[in-house]
Amino acid sequence: MTMRSIALAPALAGVLLLAAAIPAARADDVVVMRFEGFGPAGLHVMTSHTVVEEKPAWYKIEGDFATAGLGTLFAGVANRSVAEGREIGAVPSPEMFDSETARNGIVVHNRVDYRAGLPSGSSTPPPAEPVTPVNAAQLAGTVDNLTAYLLVERQIARGGGCALKVPVFDGRHRYDLEFRDAGDVILSPEDGQKFAGKAHECRMVRNEIGGFYVDKSHAEGARAGVIWYAPLLPEGDLAVPVRMEMETEIGAVEVVLARLRGRGVDLKLMD
Repeated sequence: MTMRSIALAPALAGVLLLAAAIPAARADDVVVMRFEGFGPAGLHVMTSHTVVEEKPAWYKIEGDFATAGLGTLFAGVANRSVAEGREIGAVPSPEMFDSETARNGIVVHNRVDYRAGLPSGSSTPPPAEPVTPVNAAQLAGTVDNLTAYLLVERQIARGGGCALKVPVFDGRHRYDLEFRDAGDVILSPEDGQKFAGKAHECRMVRNEIGGFYVDKSHAEGARAGVIWYAPLLPEGDLAVPVRMEMETEIGAVEVVLARLRGRGVDLKLMD
């Protein structure tokens, strides 16, 4: 979602200060996740990976996804994104974001520098609806989409739920990600995934502001969805998305966590 891009998809500053301080990360604090996405009749349509690396007062997130099987009939898409930033007052704050997407043979490269206060972004080739200097004030306080989801995962892990509105700018698109808390639920094994247990349910919607195509059938990433997070890591500062139901340009996609490694955990949830 990543889808987490996945946004498939492969998600914050000026949003909500998180109360608890982040524990000092170990030198080998790397968490690796693999997700698989399924469409109608359980057909495999995508694969996604997310890597979260942390050191004291610093973080890096790498995300990728690619359509597969039936998904390529709707859109042949492959993306790789990287975000780096610092922990400021216990809040992840991005400094740089870089993303490249190949879509049906066309490659788009987005890049943002957040360090100067007002983010400076570029996109090649430029979008049909660019985010122009006329509405540059809307860029203040924005973050990349990978950091946005990290903020939500931090807040949930600390018991704060997922009610959050995050302003996002990725160099090409300006939108808000709104998360609504739906409380705790019990999940059972489903569709080949072995996870069972308590999870926190979050409803997400993307409110588009600028940079999207007029033809909404080509709007990128997840427009809305439901995400279930679970406490699968021994240190409590990162909730893990175990299942997602996303509305995307290739239709409704169910995304499940297939493998989790890091912090002494090696969990295989799908064969």
